[in-house]
Order: sequence, then C-alpha cells, then structure tokens
Amino acid sequence: MLVGEGCASKIPQSCVLVKEEDDSPFCRKNTRVGVRLVAVETPEYGRESIRATATQKEAQLRCLYTNACSMGNKQEELEAIVWSESYDIVAITETWWNDLHSWSAVMDGYQLFKRDRQGRKGSGVALYVKKECECMEINDGDDRVESLWVRIKAKANKTDIIMGVCYRPPNQDEEVDKTLYRQLGEVSRSLPLVLVGDFNFPDICWIYNTADREQSQRFLECVGDHFLTQLVRQPARGSKILLFVNREGLV
Repeated sequence: MLVGEGCASKIPQSCVLVKEEDDSPFCRKNTRVGVRLVAVETPEYGRESIRATATQKEAQLRCLYTNACSMGNKQEELEAIVWSESYDIVAITETWWNDLHSWSAVMDGYQLFKRDRQGRKGSGVALYVKKECECMEINDGDDRVESLWVRIKAKANKTDIIMGVCYRPPNQDEEVDKTLYRQLGEVSRSLPLVLVGDFNFPDICWIYNTADREQSQRFLECVGDHFLTQLVRQPARGSKILLFVNREGLV
C-alpha cells in the first residue's frame, strides 16, 4: 500500500488506497484496474516501495503519504501531484510548519488539518482531505504526541474510517510513547483505522516481530494489544515508515 518512495521529485511519494468495504483484501486503483500490493525493498533508495499485480476490485479512497522533511519550497509540487492524481487524502509528516504557515499551506479543494511542533522548530504532521468528504478531527488535547486523527464519513451505508498520521521523534520520551499508545487504543477500538507515519523504530524486524530495544518491544506489544497489522514488509531491519490497519481488506 505504500507506493513510489525515492522518486526523482522533491517529495517522496507513498500511496495509500483505502477501501470502504471488507470484501477484497489490499486493493488500489491503477489507471482503470485494481492491483494487489506487495511490499518490497528498493536498495537503490533504501526505502520501502510496492510491487503491484492485477486484481479485479478498486479502492474507494485514493491517499498519498509522504515524509516531507520540511515542506519548505515543496508546496507547489505537492499541489501539482495531488491535483494530477486526484487524491482524496494526503498525509504528511515532518512538515516543519508553524502558525505562520496557516495561509500558505491551504490547498484549493481540500480541508487542512495540521499539528505543528510546539516550542521548537521542525517536525509536525498534516492531513489534507477533499472537501467533498465529510470529516471531523478527533483530538484529545495532548500536544506532546505529534499525531492527527480524522474520522471520515463513509458513503451510503458503509462504515466510517479513521485516518491517522503520526511522527515519532527518535528520542521521544517513554511517557509520551505511553500517550501515543493510549491514543492508538482509543481510535482503534470500534471503527476501521488506517495509520501511516514515521515511527523511528529501525531495530524492529516486522517479518518476525522482534526488536532489540526495550522501547521498540513496548511498541510491538501495543500493536499486538490493539490487533493492528503492519503492512510494510522488507527482508532486513531499518524500516521507519510504517502502515497499520485494524481490519483486513481496508487497503
């Protein structure tokens, strides 16, 4: 479900395609046909990518994820990518925005949800959601965790979906980790959840669900306790950019 990291553009792109129904696993739209997505490693960039094979179903929501490492002068390129592909949701980590960027970060046709790092420069997360999508932010008021959770109302009689984006700094305090784990428990309790982000647990091996560090092991325990599935797979350790779901067939 993550597509195209390490491309030539300034913005490394990852595509997350979310289904509003549970009748077919792991589908995304590719031109006019769906594709089954399988995570593979791309050694030339050292980042995750995806291999696609044809299937018959199509995803319902087209979503883009990127770790921008500062939006800086990338806003125009981001808008060009988003408009050309008509993404429904755009998730960004490490925006490096602050309150002064509220006007320049606006994108025509999209609602913007953002959380800037408080008190110091760097980091920050954001979600753009198409204005046609009825949605609302879920906020517990704790700004220590760099995360956003947005509930997106489904069409017809299908179930609403919670879309989350999170950036966890490499040196994050264990108490802040506990707050993140509490948030994960609350948002994954009842509704379908799709969570993307950069979690900075490079020692976790997601093939065997093992980790070297105690903090990483606690994160694995949280993932298991809340029945989350991590969909980015690679043959070696070092993955930081991850994708989680709590239901099969969501993406």
